Amino acid sequence: MVALFKSTVALSLYLAISACSPASPPTSATAHADGALVDGVVTYPASDFHEQAPGRSGGTLRVSAASDAGSFDIHALSNGNMQWMGRILFDCLVAQDEQGNISPWLAKSWEISEDGKIYTFHLRDDVTFSDGERFNAAALQANLDHMRDPATKSPLAAAYIAPYTGGKVIDEYTFEAHLREPYTPFLDVLAQSWLGMISPKQIREAPKSIAEHPVGSGPFVLQRYTRDQGAVFVKRHGYNWAPPVTRHVGEAYLDRIELSYVPEAMIRFTSLESGQSDFALDAPPQNAAAIRANPELVLRSRIRKGNPSRSMTFNVEQPPFDDVLVRRAVAKAIDREGLAWISGFGELIAKADFLAANTRFYQPNIDALAYDIDAANALLDQAGWTGRDAQGYRTRNGQRLKATLLTYDNPAFPASVSVAIQADLKKVGFEMPIEMLPLTRVTERRYAGKFQALAAGYWHTNTPDGLFVLYHSQSISTAKLIGQNAGKFRDAELDRVLTAARQSRDPQTLQRLYGEAQKRLAETVPAVPSTESQVLAAYRREVKGVIFDTSHNVPYFPSIWLDRGQP
Repeated sequence: MVALFKSTVALSLYLAISACSPASPPTSATAHADGALVDGVVTYPASDFHEQAPGRSGGTLRVSAASDAGSFDIHALSNGNMQWMGRILFDCLVAQDEQGNISPWLAKSWEISEDGKIYTFHLRDDVTFSDGERFNAAALQANLDHMRDPATKSPLAAAYIAPYTGGKVIDEYTFEAHLREPYTPFLDVLAQSWLGMISPKQIREAPKSIAEHPVGSGPFVLQRYTRDQGAVFVKRHGYNWAPPVTRHVGEAYLDRIELSYVPEAMIRFTSLESGQSDFALDAPPQNAAAIRANPELVLRSRIRKGNPSRSMTFNVEQPPFDDVLVRRAVAKAIDREGLAWISGFGELIAKADFLAANTRFYQPNIDALAYDIDAANALLDQAGWTGRDAQGYRTRNGQRLKATLLTYDNPAFPASVSVAIQADLKKVGFEMPIEMLPLTRVTERRYAGKFQALAAGYWHTNTPDGLFVLYHSQSISTAKLIGQNAGKFRDAELDRVLTAARQSRDPQTLQRLYGEAQKRLAETVPAVPSTESQVLAAYRREVKGVIFDTSHNVPYFPSIWLDRGQP
């Protein structure tokens, strides 16, 4: 989901920078994350994604989350809640396995034409939606059409299947998808929650009802939903088509999931600690040490695949960020370890390159944009900003080096982070006022290109093609496309490499191409990576069977069961 942008008031530097930045924040080596780190690459054991043994049926799981997505229409959203909620209500055509390869789910098998433009899917014949509709080739066609329908206003699903031009029902359980060009990530994106299957009857007869009364084929059914308060999900009886990678067979173990939206981090923590809730999907990082120290609780930290979080995206069409030397200098002047501490209290891993460390074809390149005040100053000198005014800011031709950071009130990127960036840049003579606006205003200005720098952002995907989504020139918004290349970055060499990667199926070629793309991004700096995009989840010890989704690295609820001592 992409983190975009809330509250009108200008922030000034006096906002207690000393209170925001500890004297000696911990390094990334002290940040906590599950998984093994080898040569900069993070891997997870296969057992994290497999159900180890059958669980006990029954019981209600009480879950908290920080915020409401406001809708259950997965095709119309890019909200991060859908990473876990999508697996509760919906199923996907395919799944990724624990190595990131594509494996069956609602599609038993598939073939790809020699030219890479036709995908023929052979579907299961035993899957139904909770309204009784059958999942078949016509249902798949209805879902793909709904994703790309302009009326759906999809910022994510439509972009992910943009090369899809239409399809043909071969027989009831065989569907042929046609692409305008080879698109290797097609199967990967179809494994993501936002591209799950909705009842074709609901799409056809009542598409507006999907937002609050969705009908999926998943392991749970939505029983009740109250906006900004919570939701209740009940077990779908007869469900028997979980993705094989999970090793889960049959219905979910839980009878009910009671979800509460709790914006206050301390309340999420105290509710979990006291036993009023069983599971916190957004575990507060400031309470992570207390959770780890409590023998009744478990804390899990997982890295999302794809793109790391960004502290800043540059509008490269406006000065001073039309100059790559200035962009590079700003990237090297920002202390990511400090930002990671301010936003994650030692739980987040600082990041200086452009793919998450557990993404296929990730190649560490942490030195290119590493924190280096001397190098940042040298770059600004090289760019011609050699003068200094009375306040110590750099000047050139009588103009101060200055750019405004546009942001909103975002719990994942608190105001103190923007203030810390402001303080870091002042050290190299760069003035960065901060403008906070409501989310709707920031979003409007983002798509209109009316900003110099955008604070915060993440765009999660389960494939390195996330680089195309954020940085290819074809991802710049148009009247017909809700694009994610917010800074209107254009680089012919990067375009060439990312386009070639979309068309190749050879792993060695992809390793080379994505390596070139990551190197080129470090040279051209369209944005400033800040931390890995991490999932923090905490639960009580009596919660058993917790495994993780292979695409999103979030908890997978059908395998969870409760050990409360009942017979």
